[in-house]
Amino acid sequence: IFLYRFIFFIKKTPYNFFIFAFHLNSFISLMAASIIQLLPDHVANQIAAGEVVQRPASVVKELLENAVDAKATDIKLIVKEAGKTLVQVIDNGLGMNTTDARLCFERHATSKIRQAEDLFDLHTKGFRGEALASIAAIAHVEMKTKQDQEELGTHIVIEGSKLVTQEVAVLPKGTSFAVKNLFFNIPARRNFLKSETVEFRHVMDEFQRVAMAHPSISFTLIHNGSELYNLPSSNYRQRIVNIFG
Repeated sequence: IFLYRFIFFIKKTPYNFFIFAFHLNSFISLMAASIIQLLPDHVANQIAAGEVVQRPASVVKELLENAVDAKATDIKLIVKEAGKTLVQVIDNGLGMNTTDARLCFERHATSKIRQAEDLFDLHTKGFRGEALASIAAIAHVEMKTKQDQEELGTHIVIEGSKLVTQEVAVLPKGTSFAVKNLFFNIPARRNFLKSETVEFRHVMDEFQRVAMAHPSISFTLIHNGSELYNLPSSNYRQRIVNIFG
């Protein structure tokens, strides 16, 4: 019955056919319209940052572990206002060349693995290559790095995933990461942070955790200009005494 009425409707006047064709085409176009789109990189990085960076202590954790993976023997952590204003980690590790220095801020860029099988033979703190990209998406980041065999190092400034400057510089061996104004472009997340006392307690926990696990590495912690820890290279027993007294 429906088919009979449809044929009768079309035969009644040619104008009806054009009306039907117009509406059919509109319906098909509407159904074919894409509603799934690829997010811009800076948006994707901000979303990923919500998983990686929950508070300043998260930045401390990632940067300290990177310094350990870089085979540093001396690591200094400098913090201001419990990390809300500044988290800086300075190490004397392997450093990076110019290409690696820029590439390390890309998502899923890592020196830890090459193929899926490497996941079953990990000997590093991290491997996904998301931390630096996530941190750079929600903070002002300044990195200085140089390899021992190179005469000059690389100085990079990134703000909200955007490269501001990249230039060569005279630097000591190793890497310095300075993360400033955390969550500067996400005010809601910044307002969610706890008091300076609470946030610094989390920072201290991360510092002690990494320092306890690596007694052969010397660690220094400076908060608001005051040196709180200066831990020389030692054994596990001495490290426990130096941290907890």
